[in-house]
Amino acid sequence: MPRTQRNDNFIDKSFTVMADIILKMLPTNKKAKEAFAYYRDGMSAQADGEYAEALENYNEALELEEDPYDRSYILYNIGLIHWCNGEYEEALDYYHQAIELNPRLPQALNNIAVIYHLQGEKAKEAGDTKASEELFDKAADYWRQAINLAPNNYIEAQNWLKTTGRSQANAFL
Repeated sequence: MPRTQRNDNFIDKSFTVMADIILKMLPTNKKAKEAFAYYRDGMSAQADGEYAEALENYNEALELEEDPYDRSYILYNIGLIHWCNGEYEEALDYYHQAIELNPRLPQALNNIAVIYHLQGEKAKEAGDTKASEELFDKAADYWRQAINLAPNNYIEAQNWLKTTGRSQANAFL
C-alpha cells in the first residue's frame, strides 16, 4: 500500500490531500508528477524514521525527475539520511551532488561544514593537528558560503568563525 494511503494522523492526511490536489493541478507531465509523488512519500517515510523506505522513494524520484533544482533537493535528502546513519562520506557525496545542481542550497553547504568540523574534532582528539586544521579550514570555507547565502542563519557557525579567526573579515560578521 502506498505510504500516502497509510498516513494515520490528521496533519499527514491533510498534507497528503493538499499535495495531491496541487499535483493534479500542476501544468506538468505525468513523469514529473510521478517523481513528486515518490519524493513526497520519501519525505513522509524520512519523517517517520523509515530510512530504507525513504531511500527507495528518493531513488525512484531521481530516476524520474529531470529538473536539476528538484533533483538537488532529492539528493540533499538522501544525504541527510546517510548523515543520520553516520555514513559521512556518502552524505558528503550526495551534498556535493546537490550543490552541483543547485549552488544556492545553504543547508547542504552547512551540513558539509558540520561533517568536516566533526572530522576535524576527531583528528584533533587523535593528536593529528595538521589534519584537524585542514578539516577546520574546509568547514570554514563551506560555512562562509552558507552564511553568504543565508546571513541570518548559522549563528553558531558565525561565532565559531570569529573565535577561531577564520572569518576572513567577511561582511556578514
